Amino acid sequence: MERQIIHCDLDTFFVSVERLLNKDLNGKPVLVGGFSDRAVVASCSYEARKFGVHSAMPMRLARQLCPQAIVVRGDHDEYSRFSRMVTEIIEERTPVVEKASIDEHYLDITGMDKFFGCWKWAQELRQKIIKETHLPISFGLSVNKTVSKIATGEAKPCNEKRVDTGTEKPFLAPLSIRKIPMVGAKTYTQLRNMGISKIQTLQEMNVDTIHRVLGENGVTIWRKANGIDNSLVLPYHEQKSMSKENTFERDTIDMVLLKRVIAKMVDELSFDLRKENKVTGCITLKIRYSNFETFTKQMKISYTCSEKTLSEKALDLFQKLYSKRMLIRLIGIKFSDLVAGAYQIDLFNDVQEDLNLMQAMDKIRMRFGQDKVMRAACFYQSKTV
Repeated sequence: MERQIIHCDLDTFFVSVERLLNKDLNGKPVLVGGFSDRAVVASCSYEARKFGVHSAMPMRLARQLCPQAIVVRGDHDEYSRFSRMVTEIIEERTPVVEKASIDEHYLDITGMDKFFGCWKWAQELRQKIIKETHLPISFGLSVNKTVSKIATGEAKPCNEKRVDTGTEKPFLAPLSIRKIPMVGAKTYTQLRNMGISKIQTLQEMNVDTIHRVLGENGVTIWRKANGIDNSLVLPYHEQKSMSKENTFERDTIDMVLLKRVIAKMVDELSFDLRKENKVTGCITLKIRYSNFETFTKQMKISYTCSEKTLSEKALDLFQKLYSKRMLIRLIGIKFSDLVAGAYQIDLFNDVQEDLNLMQAMDKIRMRFGQDKVMRAACFYQSKTV
């Protein structure tokens, strides 16, 4: 049976939500992110992109390129609320859904053409999302995830595109190699140094040549350039949660120790999230007192895998939950509502130095082990079992 895969992406999602909340932003260049020069742009409108602004750019540079832009601090809770709203609409009608990020979904509707016609079904779903959320959204439909994702990019803003079976290579051929998922800045430079700028050139090359230059990643990129992708749409709820607990050798009320233990558990879990390319939308704190009474408290949060953000949320939960002033026997942290996706820039707190530090620490941990480097706030003399 021929596969039918949809990729859908909410257009300039953060900006679109802000415009729903404030109609005065419509039609104007908008930057969502922190106000300080050291902050980074989390999202920008198409009007701002015309000036060369893009997400993850330092806010100071973005303001220089587009001085008339309106800077909005943003609201993580609102973005997560709208994201969940869209996911619920999709899940109501779709047999298999993979939530790729806060604003992206893959849908496997293979076999539904015999009942509805996949293209008509996709169009009706898109209109339903627009009608119920008032958010602009773009769709791509093809036989696999790669071609559908690229088709969505070509459909933007707020449109839809179908790539019929057998037309994948002609559709991809005239596009820039930048359009291929997995082609980042470094790979793009390597390919350009080889004289490759269009996907068609990659299609015509011998796969062994690409393999010698880029290794196994080169083979994957070559396959994607030729419209070949057998990866499955994986239900986003495949892993519901991850957690850590710490039982103290001696019951304690040492606030400094307790906060450091919380910070360390959050730090380790956050790294696990990034390693598995996941983000969490809910955090739960558990406390067990010396009399074995156990209490939990959870908080719905915007999707993230930042230990800085998650540590703040965990400590906030601890302050609200710890009310008995009794000795603590056990403390635990759980991340749930996990979805696939890369790190989402913290609209309020992220600065370039924090992002660079997180990436550098992750590289060290991946190479030498998780325990080889940690933040000072996580260090304590371990006396736990």
